Amino acid sequence: MRNNISDLLTFISQDDIWFGRMQEVVAEHMMPALEEFDLNHDDLPEVLGEPWPGVLWGCGFEDFLSRQFEDGNIVDLYLKRRGWNETAANSDYFKALRNTPVSLYEVSKVEPGTSMVLKDLLGDAKPVTVFEGSATQSLKQWDRIVVRVIAENDTHVISGALLAFSADAVDFLFDGLSAVVNVDEDAELSLTTTQLLKCAPIFTNAWLFTTLPRALSDEMPALTNGDGDDIMFHDLRFPFATGVRQKDVSACLNQVAGFAPDGPRDWVWLAPHGSQTSTGSNGLILDSQTNGRTVLGHLELKGRSLLIEVNSATRAEKVGNLVTKAAGDYLKQPLTTIRTVEQMMAEEQGQRDLEYTGEVPPEIARQLVREHMDKHYHETLGAPIPALGGKSPRQAVRSKAGRALVVDWLKMLENNSAKHRNDAIEEYDFGWMWAELGLQGYRK
Repeated sequence: MRNNISDLLTFISQDDIWFGRMQEVVAEHMMPALEEFDLNHDDLPEVLGEPWPGVLWGCGFEDFLSRQFEDGNIVDLYLKRRGWNETAANSDYFKALRNTPVSLYEVSKVEPGTSMVLKDLLGDAKPVTVFEGSATQSLKQWDRIVVRVIAENDTHVISGALLAFSADAVDFLFDGLSAVVNVDEDAELSLTTTQLLKCAPIFTNAWLFTTLPRALSDEMPALTNGDGDDIMFHDLRFPFATGVRQKDVSACLNQVAGFAPDGPRDWVWLAPHGSQTSTGSNGLILDSQTNGRTVLGHLELKGRSLLIEVNSATRAEKVGNLVTKAAGDYLKQPLTTIRTVEQMMAEEQGQRDLEYTGEVPPEIARQLVREHMDKHYHETLGAPIPALGGKSPRQAVRSKAGRALVVDWLKMLENNSAKHRNDAIEEYDFGWMWAELGLQGYRK
Protein backbone atom coordinates (compact mmCIF):
# COMPACT_ATOMS: atom_id res chain seq x y z
CA MET A 1 0.00 0.00 0.00
CA ARG A 2 1.37 3.44 -0.98
CA ASN A 3 2.22 5.79 1.91
CA ASN A 4 1.38 3.20 4.56
CA ILE A 5 2.01 4.69 8.02
CA SER A 6 1.12 1.60 10.07
CA ASP A 7 4.71 0.57 10.81
CA LEU A 8 5.62 4.15 11.71
CA LEU A 9 2.66 4.35 14.12
CA THR A 10 3.65 1.06 15.70
CA PHE A 11 7.20 2.34 16.17
CA ILE A 12 5.92 5.51 17.87
CA SER A 13 3.47 3.69 20.13
CA GLN A 14 6.24 1.42 21.46
CA ASP A 15 8.21 4.39 22.81
CA ASP A 16 6.51 6.21 25.71
CA ILE A 17 8.45 9.44 25.17
CA TRP A 18 7.71 9.78 21.46
CA PHE A 19 4.11 8.60 21.90
CA GLY A 20 3.60 11.25 24.59
CA ARG A 21 5.09 13.91 22.32
CA MET A 22 2.75 12.91 19.51
CA GLN A 23 -0.27 13.22 21.82
CA GLU A 24 0.91 16.65 22.98
CA VAL A 25 1.25 17.93 19.42
CA VAL A 26 -2.17 16.58 18.42
CA ALA A 27 -3.62 18.28 21.52
CA GLU A 28 -2.18 21.63 20.39
CA HIS A 29 -4.33 21.33 17.26
CA MET A 30 -7.59 20.58 19.04
CA MET A 31 -7.61 21.37 22.76
CA PRO A 32 -7.98 25.18 22.58
CA ALA A 33 -11.24 24.83 20.64
CA LEU A 34 -12.45 21.80 22.63
CA GLU A 35 -11.92 23.65 25.90
CA GLU A 36 -13.60 26.78 24.55
CA PHE A 37 -16.74 24.83 23.61
CA ASP A 38 -16.61 22.47 26.61
CA LEU A 39 -16.08 19.34 24.53
CA ASN A 40 -13.70 16.40 24.61
CA HIS A 41 -12.27 14.40 21.75
CA ASP A 42 -14.88 11.67 22.13
CA ASP A 43 -17.62 14.21 21.35
CA LEU A 44 -16.26 15.02 17.90
CA PRO A 45 -17.78 12.07 15.96
CA GLU A 46 -21.26 13.10 17.11
CA VAL A 47 -20.74 16.85 16.72
CA LEU A 48 -18.84 16.92 13.42
CA GLY A 49 -19.55 13.47 11.95
CA GLU A 50 -17.11 11.39 9.96
CA PRO A 51 -14.43 11.71 8.69
CA TRP A 52 -13.53 14.90 10.57
CA PRO A 53 -12.14 13.47 13.84
CA GLY A 54 -9.65 11.42 11.82
CA VAL A 55 -8.76 14.37 9.57
CA LEU A 56 -8.14 16.61 12.58
CA TRP A 57 -5.94 13.95 14.19
CA GLY A 58 -4.09 13.74 10.87
CA CYS A 59 -3.40 17.50 10.97
CA GLY A 60 -1.70 17.05 14.33
CA PHE A 61 0.13 13.88 13.31
CA GLU A 62 1.58 15.46 10.16
CA ASP A 63 2.73 18.40 12.27
CA PHE A 64 4.37 15.99 14.73
CA LEU A 65 6.37 14.40 11.91
CA SER A 66 7.87 17.82 11.11
CA ARG A 67 8.79 18.72 14.71
CA GLN A 68 12.42 18.95 15.81
CA PHE A 69 12.92 18.00 19.47
CA GLU A 70 16.08 18.26 21.57
CA ASP A 71 17.00 14.71 20.66
CA GLY A 72 15.97 14.86 17.02
CA ASN A 73 13.04 14.20 14.69
CA ILE A 74 10.84 11.09 14.73
CA VAL A 75 11.09 10.55 10.94
CA ASP A 76 14.89 10.61 11.07
CA LEU A 77 14.91 8.23 14.03
CA TYR A 78 12.43 5.83 12.44
CA LEU A 79 14.22 5.67 9.09
CA LYS A 80 17.55 5.18 10.87
CA ARG A 81 16.23 2.21 12.86
CA ARG A 82 13.54 0.78 10.59
CA GLY A 83 14.20 2.32 7.19
CA TRP A 84 15.53 -0.95 5.85
CA ASN A 85 11.99 -2.36 6.22
CA GLU A 86 10.24 0.49 4.36
CA THR A 87 9.59 0.91 0.64
CA ALA A 88 11.45 3.69 -1.13
CA ALA A 89 8.15 5.44 -1.81
CA ASN A 90 7.20 5.42 1.88
CA SER A 91 10.62 6.66 2.97
CA ASP A 92 10.48 9.52 0.48
CA TYR A 93 6.94 10.41 1.55
CA PHE A 94 7.87 10.55 5.26
CA LYS A 95 10.86 12.77 4.47
CA ALA A 96 8.64 15.07 2.42
CA LEU A 97 6.12 15.34 5.27
CA ARG A 98 8.97 16.18 7.62
CA ASN A 99 10.05 19.13 5.47
CA THR A 100 6.76 20.39 3.98
CA PRO A 101 4.70 22.98 5.87
CA VAL A 102 0.94 23.25 5.83
CA SER A 103 -0.41 26.33 4.04
CA LEU A 104 -3.55 27.95 2.68
CA TYR A 105 -4.19 27.31 -1.02
CA GLU A 106 -6.59 28.65 -3.61
CA VAL A 107 -8.08 26.03 -5.94
CA SER A 108 -8.41 26.52 -9.69
CA LYS A 109 -8.65 24.52 -12.93
CA VAL A 110 -10.32 21.56 -11.25
CA GLU A 111 -10.48 18.36 -13.30
CA PRO A 112 -12.77 16.15 -11.17
CA GLY A 113 -11.13 12.85 -10.31
CA THR A 114 -7.83 13.87 -11.88
CA SER A 115 -6.11 17.11 -10.90
CA MET A 116 -6.33 20.71 -9.74
CA VAL A 117 -4.08 23.76 -9.65
CA LEU A 118 -3.19 25.14 -6.21
CA LYS A 119 -1.85 28.62 -5.49
CA ASP A 120 -0.15 29.21 -2.13
CA LEU A 121 -1.78 32.27 -0.55
CA LEU A 122 0.83 32.57 2.20
CA GLY A 123 4.02 32.26 0.19
CA ASP A 124 5.57 33.27 -3.11
CA ALA A 125 5.69 29.82 -4.74
CA LYS A 126 4.25 29.49 -8.23
CA PRO A 127 0.92 27.66 -8.66
CA VAL A 128 1.35 23.90 -9.03
CA THR A 129 -0.75 21.17 -10.60
CA VAL A 130 -1.66 18.50 -8.06
CA PHE A 131 -2.77 15.05 -9.17
CA GLU A 132 -5.51 13.87 -6.85
CA GLY A 133 -8.62 11.73 -7.18
CA SER A 134 -11.11 12.06 -4.32
CA ALA A 135 -10.82 15.69 -3.19
CA THR A 136 -11.19 17.00 -6.75
CA GLN A 137 -14.64 15.41 -6.91
CA SER A 138 -16.04 17.98 -4.46
CA LEU A 139 -13.76 21.03 -4.69
CA LYS A 140 -14.81 23.98 -6.86
CA GLN A 141 -13.04 26.82 -8.65
CA TRP A 142 -11.61 29.37 -6.14
CA ASP A 143 -12.25 27.25 -3.03
CA ARG A 144 -9.71 27.73 -0.22
CA ILE A 145 -8.13 24.67 1.40
CA VAL A 146 -5.47 23.98 4.04
CA VAL A 147 -3.17 21.06 3.25
CA ARG A 148 0.44 20.06 2.66
CA VAL A 149 1.50 20.03 -1.01
CA ILE A 150 4.28 17.49 -1.49
CA ALA A 151 6.68 17.34 -4.41
CA GLU A 152 6.91 13.76 -5.63
CA ASN A 153 9.35 13.14 -8.46
CA ASP A 154 8.18 15.45 -11.27
CA THR A 155 4.64 15.89 -9.89
CA HIS A 156 2.87 17.15 -6.78
CA VAL A 157 0.43 15.41 -4.45
CA ILE A 158 -1.38 16.46 -1.29
CA SER A 159 -1.08 14.95 2.16
CA GLY A 160 -3.91 13.06 3.82
CA ALA A 161 -5.18 15.87 6.09
CA LEU A 162 -7.18 18.45 4.10
CA LEU A 163 -9.52 21.10 5.52
CA ALA A 164 -11.80 23.25 3.36
CA PHE A 165 -11.82 26.82 4.66
CA SER A 166 -14.82 29.14 4.64
CA ALA A 167 -14.38 32.91 4.35
CA ASP A 168 -14.80 33.17 8.14
CA ALA A 169 -12.11 30.56 8.71
CA VAL A 170 -9.72 32.39 6.35
CA ASP A 171 -10.25 35.65 8.27
CA PHE A 172 -9.72 33.85 11.61
CA LEU A 173 -6.54 32.26 10.26
CA PHE A 174 -5.12 35.54 8.94
CA ASP A 175 -5.80 37.26 12.26
CA GLY A 176 -4.07 34.46 14.16
CA LEU A 177 -1.05 34.30 11.87
CA SER A 178 -0.66 38.09 11.80
CA ALA A 179 -0.62 38.20 15.60
CA VAL A 180 1.91 35.37 15.94
CA VAL A 181 4.39 36.64 13.35
CA ASN A 182 3.76 40.26 14.41
CA VAL A 183 2.63 41.55 11.01
CA ASP A 184 0.51 44.67 10.62
CA GLU A 185 -3.09 43.69 9.82
CA ASP A 186 -3.08 45.81 6.66
CA ALA A 187 0.16 44.30 5.33
CA GLU A 188 0.19 41.42 2.88
CA LEU A 189 0.78 38.20 4.81
CA SER A 190 3.73 36.12 3.55
CA LEU A 191 5.38 33.48 5.72
CA THR A 192 8.61 31.53 5.37
CA THR A 193 8.72 27.74 5.49
CA THR A 194 10.12 27.91 9.03
CA GLN A 195 7.29 30.20 10.16
CA LEU A 196 4.64 27.98 8.58
CA LEU A 197 6.06 24.87 10.25
CA LYS A 198 5.85 26.59 13.64
CA CYS A 199 2.30 27.87 13.04
CA ALA A 200 0.70 24.57 12.03
CA PRO A 201 -1.74 24.35 15.01
CA ILE A 202 -3.17 27.77 14.16
CA PHE A 203 -4.59 26.38 10.90
CA THR A 204 -6.48 23.55 12.61
CA ASN A 205 -7.76 25.83 15.37
CA ALA A 206 -9.00 28.39 12.84
CA TRP A 207 -11.08 25.64 11.21
CA LEU A 208 -12.42 24.34 14.53
CA PHE A 209 -13.24 27.74 16.01
CA THR A 210 -15.38 28.60 12.97
CA THR A 211 -16.85 25.14 12.34
CA LEU A 212 -17.86 24.05 15.86
CA PRO A 213 -20.28 26.95 16.50
CA ARG A 214 -22.30 26.01 13.41
CA ALA A 215 -22.20 22.31 14.27
CA LEU A 216 -23.32 22.91 17.86
CA SER A 217 -26.21 25.25 17.04
CA ASP A 218 -29.04 22.69 17.08
CA GLU A 219 -31.68 25.39 17.44
CA MET A 220 -32.31 28.75 15.86
CA PRO A 221 -30.32 31.40 17.78
CA ALA A 222 -31.77 34.80 18.58
CA LEU A 223 -31.18 36.98 15.53
CA THR A 224 -30.98 40.76 15.43
CA ASN A 225 -29.62 43.26 12.95
CA GLY A 226 -26.90 45.79 13.64
CA ASP A 227 -29.45 48.25 15.03
CA GLY A 228 -30.54 45.74 17.68
CA ASP A 229 -33.91 45.07 15.99
CA ASP A 230 -35.34 41.55 15.93
CA ILE A 231 -35.02 40.03 12.47
CA MET A 232 -38.31 40.16 10.59
CA PHE A 233 -38.02 40.29 6.81
CA HIS A 234 -40.13 42.98 5.16
CA ASP A 235 -40.71 43.10 1.39
CA LEU A 236 -42.21 46.42 0.29
CA ARG A 237 -43.74 46.81 -3.16
CA PHE A 238 -44.48 50.38 -4.34
CA PRO A 239 -46.59 50.29 -7.56
CA PHE A 240 -45.98 53.15 -10.01
CA ALA A 241 -48.60 55.84 -10.41
CA THR A 242 -50.28 56.12 -13.80
CA GLY A 243 -47.91 57.22 -16.56
CA VAL A 244 -44.76 56.96 -14.41
CA ARG A 245 -41.69 55.33 -15.95
CA GLN A 246 -38.71 53.65 -14.32
CA LYS A 247 -36.36 56.51 -15.21
CA ASP A 248 -38.62 58.95 -13.30
CA VAL A 249 -38.33 56.95 -10.08
CA SER A 250 -34.66 56.20 -10.69
CA ALA A 251 -33.80 59.90 -10.89
CA CYS A 252 -35.45 60.45 -7.50
CA LEU A 253 -33.75 57.53 -5.80
CA ASN A 254 -30.33 58.67 -7.04
CA GLN A 255 -30.78 61.84 -4.99
CA VAL A 256 -31.28 60.02 -1.67
CA ALA A 257 -28.24 60.03 0.61
CA GLY A 258 -27.40 56.44 1.50
CA PHE A 259 -28.88 54.87 -1.65
CA ALA A 260 -25.80 53.59 -3.52
CA PRO A 261 -26.34 52.34 -7.11
CA ASP A 262 -25.68 48.61 -7.43
CA GLY A 263 -26.69 48.12 -11.04
CA PRO A 264 -28.81 49.78 -13.74
CA ARG A 265 -32.01 49.41 -11.68
CA ASP A 266 -30.70 48.45 -8.23
CA TRP A 267 -29.59 50.33 -5.11
CA VAL A 268 -28.05 49.32 -1.79
CA TRP A 269 -29.24 51.28 1.24
CA LEU A 270 -26.16 51.98 3.36
CA ALA A 271 -25.84 53.25 6.92
CA PRO A 272 -24.02 56.58 7.38
CA HIS A 273 -20.24 56.51 7.79
CA GLY A 274 -19.23 55.92 11.39
CA SER A 275 -22.51 54.27 12.44
CA GLN A 276 -22.09 51.93 15.40
CA THR A 277 -23.35 48.34 15.49
CA SER A 278 -25.47 47.37 18.47
CA THR A 279 -23.74 45.12 21.02
CA GLY A 280 -26.67 44.59 23.36
CA SER A 281 -27.94 41.32 21.85
CA ASN A 282 -26.92 37.92 23.22
CA GLY A 283 -27.79 36.28 19.89
CA LEU A 284 -26.33 36.58 16.41
CA ILE A 285 -26.22 39.83 14.48
CA LEU A 286 -27.46 39.35 10.93
CA ASP A 287 -26.10 42.16 8.78
CA SER A 288 -23.56 42.58 6.01
CA GLN A 289 -21.12 45.38 5.34
CA THR A 290 -19.45 46.93 2.34
CA ASN A 291 -16.56 49.40 2.54
CA GLY A 292 -17.05 49.66 6.31
CA ARG A 293 -20.74 50.60 6.08
CA THR A 294 -23.67 48.41 7.13
CA VAL A 295 -26.07 47.35 4.37
CA LEU A 296 -29.55 48.31 5.60
CA GLY A 297 -31.55 47.05 2.63
CA HIS A 298 -31.86 46.59 -1.13
CA LEU A 299 -34.02 48.40 -3.68
CA GLU A 300 -34.89 47.28 -7.21
CA LEU A 301 -37.01 48.67 -10.04
CA LYS A 302 -38.86 45.77 -11.60
CA GLY A 303 -41.56 46.25 -14.20
CA ARG A 304 -43.85 48.98 -12.93
CA SER A 305 -42.94 48.64 -9.28
CA LEU A 306 -40.23 49.54 -6.79
CA LEU A 307 -39.30 46.52 -4.67
CA ILE A 308 -37.53 46.96 -1.33
CA GLU A 309 -36.11 44.30 1.02
CA VAL A 310 -35.15 45.04 4.63
CA ASN A 311 -34.80 42.83 7.71
CA SER A 312 -36.76 44.65 10.42
CA ALA A 313 -39.97 46.61 11.00
CA THR A 314 -38.00 49.70 12.02
CA ARG A 315 -35.98 49.71 8.82
CA ALA A 316 -39.13 49.12 6.79
CA GLU A 317 -40.68 52.26 8.28
CA LYS A 318 -37.49 54.32 7.75
CA VAL A 319 -36.95 53.31 4.12
CA GLY A 320 -40.64 53.80 3.39
CA ASN A 321 -40.40 57.38 4.65
CA LEU A 322 -37.22 58.04 2.63
CA VAL A 323 -38.77 56.72 -0.59
CA THR A 324 -42.07 58.54 -0.06
CA LYS A 325 -40.25 61.82 0.58
CA ALA A 326 -38.07 61.39 -2.53
CA ALA A 327 -40.53 59.88 -5.02
CA GLY A 328 -43.94 59.92 -3.37
CA ASP A 329 -45.64 61.66 -6.28
CA TYR A 330 -44.63 58.81 -8.59
CA LEU A 331 -45.68 55.93 -6.35
CA LYS A 332 -48.83 54.43 -4.89
CA GLN A 333 -49.17 53.15 -1.34
CA PRO A 334 -46.86 50.17 -0.69
CA LEU A 335 -47.90 46.57 -0.26
CA THR A 336 -45.91 44.85 2.48
CA THR A 337 -45.12 41.17 3.02
CA ILE A 338 -43.63 40.11 6.36
CA ARG A 339 -41.76 36.84 6.92
CA THR A 340 -39.99 35.32 9.91
CA VAL A 341 -36.55 33.74 9.67
CA GLU A 342 -38.14 30.29 9.86
CA GLN A 343 -40.57 31.10 7.04
CA MET A 344 -37.76 32.48 4.88
CA MET A 345 -35.69 29.34 5.42
CA ALA A 346 -38.67 27.10 4.65
CA GLU A 347 -39.35 28.98 1.40
CA GLU A 348 -35.73 28.73 0.31
CA GLN A 349 -35.67 25.02 1.12
CA GLY A 350 -38.87 24.52 -0.84
CA GLN A 351 -37.36 26.25 -3.85
CA ARG A 352 -34.24 24.06 -3.63
CA ASP A 353 -36.37 20.93 -3.37
CA LEU A 354 -38.41 21.68 -6.51
CA GLU A 355 -37.66 19.04 -9.10
CA TYR A 356 -37.64 19.43 -12.85
CA THR A 357 -41.12 18.53 -14.17
CA GLY A 358 -40.26 18.02 -17.82
CA GLU A 359 -42.19 21.06 -19.04
CA VAL A 360 -39.02 22.72 -20.38
CA PRO A 361 -36.30 20.57 -21.97
CA PRO A 362 -33.04 20.76 -19.93
CA GLU A 363 -31.03 22.10 -22.87
CA ILE A 364 -33.55 24.93 -23.34
CA ALA A 365 -33.51 25.70 -19.62
CA ARG A 366 -29.72 25.94 -19.73
CA GLN A 367 -29.86 28.28 -22.70
CA LEU A 368 -32.42 30.53 -20.99
CA VAL A 369 -30.33 30.72 -17.80
CA ARG A 370 -27.16 31.39 -19.78
CA GLU A 371 -28.80 34.18 -21.79
CA HIS A 372 -30.21 35.74 -18.63
CA MET A 373 -26.84 35.64 -16.86
CA ASP A 374 -25.05 36.97 -19.94
CA LYS A 375 -27.42 39.94 -20.09
CA HIS A 376 -27.22 40.56 -16.34
CA TYR A 377 -23.42 40.48 -16.17
CA HIS A 378 -22.98 42.57 -19.34
CA GLU A 379 -24.98 45.28 -17.59
CA THR A 380 -23.13 44.76 -14.31
CA LEU A 381 -19.71 45.39 -15.88
CA GLY A 382 -20.72 48.99 -16.49
CA ALA A 383 -22.62 49.52 -13.24
CA PRO A 384 -21.33 50.86 -9.88
CA ILE A 385 -20.52 48.04 -7.43
CA PRO A 386 -20.23 48.83 -3.67
CA ALA A 387 -17.54 46.17 -3.24
CA LEU A 388 -15.46 48.08 -5.80
CA GLY A 389 -15.73 51.38 -3.98
CA GLY A 390 -18.75 52.47 -5.99
CA LYS A 391 -16.94 52.08 -9.31
CA SER A 392 -18.00 49.82 -12.15
CA PRO A 393 -15.73 46.84 -12.95
CA ARG A 394 -14.65 48.57 -16.18
CA GLN A 395 -13.60 51.64 -14.22
CA ALA A 396 -11.98 49.77 -11.33
CA VAL A 397 -9.57 47.74 -13.51
CA ARG A 398 -7.82 50.95 -14.59
CA SER A 399 -5.79 51.02 -11.35
CA LYS A 400 -3.65 48.37 -9.66
CA ALA A 401 -5.68 48.47 -6.45
CA GLY A 402 -8.92 48.36 -8.42
CA ARG A 403 -7.78 45.34 -10.43
CA ALA A 404 -7.14 43.43 -7.21
CA LEU A 405 -10.67 44.22 -6.01
CA VAL A 406 -12.19 43.16 -9.33
CA VAL A 407 -10.24 39.87 -9.31
CA ASP A 408 -11.57 39.08 -5.82
CA TRP A 409 -15.09 40.06 -6.93
CA LEU A 410 -14.94 37.80 -10.00
CA LYS A 411 -13.62 34.89 -7.93
CA MET A 412 -16.48 35.32 -5.48
CA LEU A 413 -19.05 35.31 -8.31
CA GLU A 414 -17.51 32.24 -9.94
CA ASN A 415 -17.13 30.27 -6.69
CA ASN A 416 -20.73 30.97 -5.61
CA SER A 417 -22.00 29.95 -9.04
CA ALA A 418 -19.99 26.70 -8.99
CA LYS A 419 -21.67 25.67 -5.72
CA HIS A 420 -25.23 26.38 -6.92
CA ARG A 421 -27.75 23.53 -6.97
CA ASN A 422 -29.00 24.60 -10.40
CA ASP A 423 -26.84 22.83 -13.01
CA ALA A 424 -27.15 25.64 -15.53
CA ILE A 425 -25.85 28.19 -13.02
CA GLU A 426 -23.17 25.82 -11.71
CA GLU A 427 -21.83 25.28 -15.24
CA TYR A 428 -21.91 28.95 -16.29
CA ASP A 429 -18.61 30.04 -17.85
CA PHE A 430 -17.33 33.37 -16.51
CA GLY A 431 -14.31 33.32 -18.83
CA TRP A 432 -15.71 36.04 -21.09
CA MET A 433 -15.90 38.47 -18.15
CA TRP A 434 -12.23 37.94 -17.27
CA ALA A 435 -11.30 38.42 -20.93
CA GLU A 436 -13.45 41.52 -21.42
CA LEU A 437 -11.84 43.16 -18.38
CA GLY A 438 -8.34 42.17 -19.53
CA LEU A 439 -7.78 39.95 -16.49
CA GLN A 440 -7.19 36.56 -18.15
CA GLY A 441 -3.72 36.39 -16.62
CA TYR A 442 -5.20 36.50 -13.09
CA ARG A 443 -7.49 33.50 -13.67
CA LYS A 444 -4.94 30.83 -12.80
